[in-house]
Amino acid sequence: MKTARGIDARESPDGGSSCDVQRIREDFPILKQLIHGKPLVYLDNAATTQKPRQVIESIVSFYSEECSNVHRGVHLLSERATRGFEATRSSVRRFIHARDDREIVFVRGATEAINLVACSYGRAHVRAGDEVLVTAMEHHSNIVPWQMLCAEKGAKLRVAPMNSKGELLLEEYERLLGPRTCLVAVTHVSNALGTVNPLHEIVEMAHRNGAVVLVDGAQAVQHMRVDVQALDCDFYVFSGHKIYGPTGIGVLYGRERLLESMPPYQGGGDMIASVTFEKTVYNKLPYKFEAGTPDIAGVIGLGAAIDYLQSVGIEKITSHEQDLLHYGTSILEGMPEIRILGTAAAKTSVLSFTVQGIHPHDVGTILDQEGIAIRTGHHCAQPVMDFFGVPATARASLALYNTRDELDALAAALRKVIEVFS
Repeated sequence: MKTARGIDARESPDGGSSCDVQRIREDFPILKQLIHGKPLVYLDNAATTQKPRQVIESIVSFYSEECSNVHRGVHLLSERATRGFEATRSSVRRFIHARDDREIVFVRGATEAINLVACSYGRAHVRAGDEVLVTAMEHHSNIVPWQMLCAEKGAKLRVAPMNSKGELLLEEYERLLGPRTCLVAVTHVSNALGTVNPLHEIVEMAHRNGAVVLVDGAQAVQHMRVDVQALDCDFYVFSGHKIYGPTGIGVLYGRERLLESMPPYQGGGDMIASVTFEKTVYNKLPYKFEAGTPDIAGVIGLGAAIDYLQSVGIEKITSHEQDLLHYGTSILEGMPEIRILGTAAAKTSVLSFTVQGIHPHDVGTILDQEGIAIRTGHHCAQPVMDFFGVPATARASLALYNTRDELDALAAALRKVIEVFS
């Protein structure tokens, strides 16, 4: 594989970034390679983030030195694997400030977590005539499971609208809440627009009306401090691969009393206390929802990713990424051919845009030839695209290892795109 030193990182002239980005970049092996002979500029972080060597090494170490199943063995390897597995559960609990390890359930990702809540809590509590309220900026993963549930139960899916900046209309959201609203499902941060929703107000209004709240945090926990107790949400979900961890692992946080009241999502090993042909007694929390052999290596890798984030410092990451967001926004706003979608006052790490007269897929293809990786398409948010009247956007999404120089490279490549089609 050909490699390159990569584009130099630098702090912003006004000191807006407090991360040692060059040191951080050295932790990510993939950033050293060349793409089509150009240094890789990876700006597709909302789809998945790259993995630091600390995460990679933790997975290699597990398979090389500790590989065994958890919760079942009395031999040393199983005890080691179980300790590492459960240590990550405690790390996640501290990371999002949950009250107890029993409130942390390991799943395959945010999508499975939402489906678990829809199938377990939803089937047990949603009745015909009830209403589930989502917002107009949701990812498909926070729309489709609720559509399926509503169709099964005879309930109604209602949608809180947003404005042309991509901001939730709180007054309309509050108006839609009513005695039939049993659940609110809302994204913390829009994957297509970068909007940061006002969760404290959203949750308080929902609780005042007797509804429980599920928050999709897949685009939030890697960018900002999250405290589920302060937010007072009932469920919170996120995926490991978007926070520098492995694919195929994620987290469901749920209030203990709600998880206790919910039936298991799947049946099998480890989710039981005892089984006879006459009766099965289910395991205690959180194992009641963790049927079968889990992704042990994925959990270990997730723990290493959380350790890595905390070693850098969430507040430093937030500051650095906000500096990049403001810098990138100013660049794109200075190009008359470009339209930015998503200009909310509260926003993080997403630059979603169109280039006049050029399809986003063509933009992405030409940028790839310059070594620049972005995402093009509807971003699993087709209702958002419909709202803005476009079939797709180009999306550059930022992470802790990105730099202002990389955004300059993006701007230079976009000028080439415009020249090609002029």
